[in-house]
Amino acid sequence: MGRSDGYPSQMSILERRGFLVGFGTLVFFTGFAADAWRNSISWYGYGAVIAAVVATSVVLIVVHRRDINFIAIPVPLVLFLLLAALSISWSYYPGASAIGVFAQIITTLGALTTALVLTRSELIRAMGLALRIILAGSLLFELWVSLVVRAPVLPVWVTPDDRVDPPKLLYWSRNLLLEGDKIQGIVGSSSLLAMAALLGLIVFGVQVASKQTRMIPGILWMALAVLLIGLTGSATIYLGLVAVVVVLVAILLVRRARTPQIRRTTYASIALSLVVLVSGAVLLRGPLLGVLGKNETLTGRLDIWNAVIALAQERPVAGWGWISFWAPWVEPFNDLVTKAGVVQLHAHNAWLDIWLQLGIIGLVVFGIFVAATAVRSWLLATDRVRVVPGDSGFFEASSLLAPLLLTALLVQSLAESRLLIEGGWILLVVLATTTKLGLLGAETPQKLSARRMA
Repeated sequence: MGRSDGYPSQMSILERRGFLVGFGTLVFFTGFAADAWRNSISWYGYGAVIAAVVATSVVLIVVHRRDINFIAIPVPLVLFLLLAALSISWSYYPGASAIGVFAQIITTLGALTTALVLTRSELIRAMGLALRIILAGSLLFELWVSLVVRAPVLPVWVTPDDRVDPPKLLYWSRNLLLEGDKIQGIVGSSSLLAMAALLGLIVFGVQVASKQTRMIPGILWMALAVLLIGLTGSATIYLGLVAVVVVLVAILLVRRARTPQIRRTTYASIALSLVVLVSGAVLLRGPLLGVLGKNETLTGRLDIWNAVIALAQERPVAGWGWISFWAPWVEPFNDLVTKAGVVQLHAHNAWLDIWLQLGIIGLVVFGIFVAATAVRSWLLATDRVRVVPGDSGFFEASSLLAPLLLTALLVQSLAESRLLIEGGWILLVVLATTTKLGLLGAETPQKLSARRMA
């Protein structure tokens, strides 16, 4: 209801679908482009954005509580957060662990609010808008740096002392667009920009296939995503793109199987093909790494992994305590790994980071969380939607989104720990929750109508 003076009440604004899409867009943008906030408006400005997102999340949960199915919150997610919180009691760095757990919880809150309050189509729209802003903004930013500034750009928070001969990894943009080298975009990292481009390619493609966006604009946005994947030159994302295509082909093959016998044969063929592909990749890893521009050390990642493994073996069962981003001011992270003059803040492998921080127990809980999400994503993508019992049903293009996005996240998790923080964690929680809720697979008109009438 509106106010008597003609202005909408706070309650009506919070219930408007446009406002909810805008909130979801902010959550996804902040997750995948956190450094765009930090590098432009400082850590204090970024903190203000986070505070606004958290406050809005709490208010939205309260306002929409009658329409939220809280049972959809995955149990393994709750267990993982509880384990992280409990780890403060045995943590080697309890103060830093408390900060890490708090950051994990508020990130989860924003993700759960987005997943539980927005509808399926609104989620896809919000994700698409956030990724469009990141990709277009990154290209425009790099053009501005190359054509106007004509020099590398540092984040606003860099101190005067650090501006004297700073390490390359500290730059927001290194002014490489016109030199044909890897660009970093507004996210400040070529690998993160490449990941955003891969996610954008998936989301834009699904929007075109499901007719949620017009064909020509959708293809142009997909072309921009492909261009940025090329401009970032990330080997991990090239592998992720191959994996996404393989999963897409596998889903389409299963969808074409009309009988149980054909489905079993299809699954057997897919399994055999995967064994051949993985075996071939292992045997030919040397030449493949050369094609991808990598050496046997995987750009120094092996040294990082060896250091993490050695540390994790000292506390293998329950880990050193949850910390999320490594806190560079506490032991053992203050001098654990330094690369190109910059102290590293994660293990560059999500699974090693889980083992390091929460031990084998954490790996089991997190593995169940991811596996359950993967199974639900696959089932929703390969099962027909039936309007009435007994009909032949149909497949929804939007149901492809969850397994393809999850595939991209899992490939990235082998070379980065972003699955556990910021955008990676937000997307994982959203996929886990919405696949359980059924929003990404099948949403009834009655549910959507109930949400709009609430």
